[in-house]
Amino acid sequence: MPLIALAAAALAIGFEQLIQWKYGPLGIIAFIALTAGLKARNTAISGFGAVILIMLLAQSG
Repeated sequence: MPLIALAAAALAIGFEQLIQWKYGPLGIIAFIALTAGLKARNTAISGFGAVILIMLLAQSG
């Protein structure tokens, strides 16, 4: 079980670094808002994070 948790944490940190490298500080703020909203089951915060990430993805494409 600890190995799975360690692997999941490493994957999450790697994904966070990828978002920050590609989309800058606004991307990391949006990613944190999305994950915090999902964990707290707050649709307003998770929706805000999702919309910002979608806007960043649309901008780069």
